[in-house]
Amino acid sequence: MQLRGGDDLGSCSGEVVGMARRWDNELTRLLGIDYPVIQGGMAWVAEAELAAAVSNAGGLGIIAAGNMPPEELERQLRRVRELTDRPFGLNIMLMSPTADDALELAAQYRVPVVTTGAGSPGKVIERLKPLGTKVLPVVASVAHAKKVERQGADAVIAEGMESGGHIGELTTLALVPQVVDAVSVPVVAAGGIADGRGMAAALALGAKGVQMGTRFVCSLECRAHENYKRAIVEAGDRGTTVTGQSTGHPVRCLKNKLTNKFKELESRCAPPEEIEALGVGRLRAAVVEGDVEWGSVMAGQISGLIRDVRSVREIVEGICEEAFEVLRRLAEEVSISLGRR
Repeated sequence: MQLRGGDDLGSCSGEVVGMARRWDNELTRLLGIDYPVIQGGMAWVAEAELAAAVSNAGGLGIIAAGNMPPEELERQLRRVRELTDRPFGLNIMLMSPTADDALELAAQYRVPVVTTGAGSPGKVIERLKPLGTKVLPVVASVAHAKKVERQGADAVIAEGMESGGHIGELTTLALVPQVVDAVSVPVVAAGGIADGRGMAAALALGAKGVQMGTRFVCSLECRAHENYKRAIVEAGDRGTTVTGQSTGHPVRCLKNKLTNKFKELESRCAPPEEIEALGVGRLRAAVVEGDVEWGSVMAGQISGLIRDVRSVREIVEGICEEAFEVLRRLAEEVSISLGRR
C-alpha cells in the first residue's frame, strides 16, 4: 500500500489517496467507488435510503430485493437514483419467488452492481453482464467460488458463518484465504467485520475489500426499528445463536424468545415444515415493528463489538482510517524489528 506522497506500507492490497484516505485497488476500480466497503443486502433493512447513504459516503450501498413485490422494488430503485448519483447495487436472493422479477428490474434500470445469494447466479450473469452490470455472488465455500468464477462472476463475496442471517459452515478466517487462493477475481470478505481491525485482517488474508451488514444496521440512516438497533448495541459477545440447522437452512440471530422456541422444536425433532412455519413474518416483525422478543433479530457475532449508532459516513470513513492506521503501525513494527537484526 502506498500514499501518493510515497510512504511505502509494503505489499498490502490497495493504495490510499490523499488526506481522505481514498483507496485505489482492484475492487474500487471495478465498482467505481472510493472505499472498498460494501453494505450487506439485508432483507427489510437494506432499502434505498441506507444504500444511497453508503454510496454517497464512498462505499457501495445495496438494496435487498428479498421477497419484495416488484412494484415496491421498482419504487426503491427509482428512489435510490434520486438520492445518489454514485454506483449502488441490488442483492437478489435467488431462491425467492420474486427473483426473476428482481432480475428483470435490474436489467431495466441498468443497476451498476448485483450481488446474489442462495443459489446459482448463472442466469443473472448471463442476463446482466452484457448490459455492463458487475455481478458479485456471495459464496460460502471454495467449490462455489470456483463455480461462479467459471460462470463469469466479476468478483466474489466470501461470507463466513459469523455473519447474521443465513450462514454457511466455515469461518471467515478459514474461508477467505482459501477462496483467495482458488480464484483469480477479487475477493470481498464478509462476516465478523465491524471496524478497521477486522478490515485490516481481511486485507491481510488477501481480500480486496469487506462487506458489512450488522454494523450498518446501527447507523442513523438505517430505517430499521430503534428496538432492533438497541438490541444489537446491547448484545454481548455470546449474544447470537444459530437455529434452523435441522432444516438445512441455518440462520444466525440474537437470542430471544423466538430462538428459544426454535431450539425447543429442533430438540424434539419437529418436522421441518413446523419449524419453517414458525419463522414466517418474523424478520419483518423485528425490523419494522420492533418486536425483538418474538421477531427474528438477524445479526452477526460482531454485535458484541458494536456499541453505538453512527452516521454512515462516520462508519465508512472511520473503518478505512482505522484499517490504514493498523496496517501502517504493523508495517512500522516489522520495519523496526527487521532493522534491529
